[in-house]
Amino acid sequence: MSPSPAEHSGLGRALDLFDTSPSVGAGLPLWLPDGAVVRAELERFAVEQALASGCRRVFTPVLGKRELFERSGHWDKFSADMFPEMRVGGESLVLRPANCPHHTQVFAARPHSYRDMPVRLAEIGSMFRSELSGVLVGLSRVRQINLDDAHSFCRPDQVVDEVRLALDAIRHCYEVLGIDIHRFRLSVRGPGGRYLGSDEQWRTAEDDLRAALDATGLDHDVAPGEAAFYGPKIDVQVVDHRGREETLSTVQVDHNQPERFDLHYVGEDGRRHRPVMVHRGLLSSMERMTAILLDGGNGRFPTWLSPEQVRVLPVSEEAHGAAARSVVTRLARAGIRAELSGRGSLSVRIKEAHHRRAAYVAVVGDAEAADDAVTVSAPGSSGRSCLPVPELVERLVGEIAARRRDRTVAG
Repeated sequence: MSPSPAEHSGLGRALDLFDTSPSVGAGLPLWLPDGAVVRAELERFAVEQALASGCRRVFTPVLGKRELFERSGHWDKFSADMFPEMRVGGESLVLRPANCPHHTQVFAARPHSYRDMPVRLAEIGSMFRSELSGVLVGLSRVRQINLDDAHSFCRPDQVVDEVRLALDAIRHCYEVLGIDIHRFRLSVRGPGGRYLGSDEQWRTAEDDLRAALDATGLDHDVAPGEAAFYGPKIDVQVVDHRGREETLSTVQVDHNQPERFDLHYVGEDGRRHRPVMVHRGLLSSMERMTAILLDGGNGRFPTWLSPEQVRVLPVSEEAHGAAARSVVTRLARAGIRAELSGRGSLSVRIKEAHHRRAAYVAVVGDAEAADDAVTVSAPGSSGRSCLPVPELVERLVGEIAARRRDRTVAG
């Protein structure tokens, strides 16, 4: 019996995507093998999009000295939400609440000329928040998140183009994933908040964000008080399956961390100049994106994301098992995730394939075994097709490579 529409937490457990363990701790989900497939495919997609927009990948430690986050301003702002510092060999280390301070140090590790700019760095990095146990929920509110994160260090005259590049990439990603954008929100300073930097820096950053939104033709709302402590941002707002609005992706303009870390590049005039830092998250965290997709599709993913892309069912294990195993082998050689299910009645196995949210079900009987073919259907659709196995492989490879949302192989 298939799970009924439910919160992602129940679906994720019913479909063996993730679980938790009291021995590990609340808010620290365990990605089970099928969930690890979803996460790995999302990460691959995020990396491809980062590279396509000119980013270069980096890897940085999840730990850093407390002084790193004091200098960035995170310690003053977030220390109550960070895990306790660890004293090691006379040094005070903390688990990072954000990746950006580490990326400033990557930029600072080598000299840069105005000709190098922008320098775009991307990382799928782990971040940690000491959330209270009462607010932890499935994958949407956890203590460790794995964030698709990129930072562009650019000249002031490049900021608008960098923001536009990020907005274009976000919209492309959402189109591929089938996520509707509810609205774009320009989040600015509000009264009473604690913000870093001068009024001039904030005005310049807000003007650049507005210019990028206008140049891209995107309507937006203004939200005073929703800015990051170091700069204004564009929030991409979505509405979940229960009608609740939340921020999924962001683009932020930051003049403060480059100043605090004394970052610079050598300008055309031979002098030192301060870069601007544009923070960009395309997919949000892997945890939150998986939760959104789980809820939005009631546990069903597009073929490229599905942990099980084809469930192969011999009508009879004795008569058709060898032919079915050959189909699985050929699919696997083409990089397609396929599983064989040969025990029990065919009707029960078909129901189980639907329950497990297999993208396609391929049945092998007498006629199919004789013709080197399968009868393939997509659970949730009434269409079915009898296809030669080489054609099935070719169609699936094309559908997966294109990251299509609709199923094109059956029917």
